[in-house]
Amino acid sequence: MAFPVRAARYQDRAEAAQVLLDALPPLTNQKIVVIALPRGGVPVAAPIAQALGAPLDVILVRKVGAPGNPELAVGAITGSEEEDLYLNIPVMRAFGLSRTEVQALAKKEFSELTRRRDTYLPGQAPAPLEGRTVILVDDGIATGSTVRAALHAIRSKAPEKIILAVPVASSEVLSELQKDVDLVICPEPHLPLGAVGAAYQSFPQTSDDEVIALLRSACDAAPREPN
Repeated sequence: MAFPVRAARYQDRAEAAQVLLDALPPLTNQKIVVIALPRGGVPVAAPIAQALGAPLDVILVRKVGAPGNPELAVGAITGSEEEDLYLNIPVMRAFGLSRTEVQALAKKEFSELTRRRDTYLPGQAPAPLEGRTVILVDDGIATGSTVRAALHAIRSKAPEKIILAVPVASSEVLSELQKDVDLVICPEPHLPLGAVGAAYQSFPQTSDDEVIALLRSACDAAPREPN
């Protein structure tokens, strides 16, 4: 992992984005795609994409709840393909579920995933990732379940390199995620008070309207490359 440990809280997501930019290694002569986890990851990712002259995309993750206990995730989906299903193996086994049964549960979540994608990026296909350097950005990581599902989906698209860039995270979770990426950038690897928001002086909820505006602006500034 690469990080100069900070002693102070971030003023806001904009400052966190600049700190991440300063910590990124040189990325010259690389085809880069910046991917944000909505909603809070978008205002962190947007300035990074702009500074790098890279396209900005989002990856949406929907939890697949266990039967009778929807708050407990047996997996997560990021799309409709088989490789877009991430399985939480320990929980799945505890409930005695097969992959086929989890896939059936996941189908119920796909319509909401599609609706959200159409809300944020109507009519726009996901950015091609094959052979690219992908920078996955969020505003922080607590448990890591959403990030794991996102990384699983990204890896299946055959990128050249994956960089996980987050302003703050649990050191234990980061250690677990290292095997899934080529590089971790995290200036604050010790989650204060166990909450992402505690690392920021200002941490308002990011609205759908803000996400849409940032994505539209990024799309206008850096048109997506053809496949």
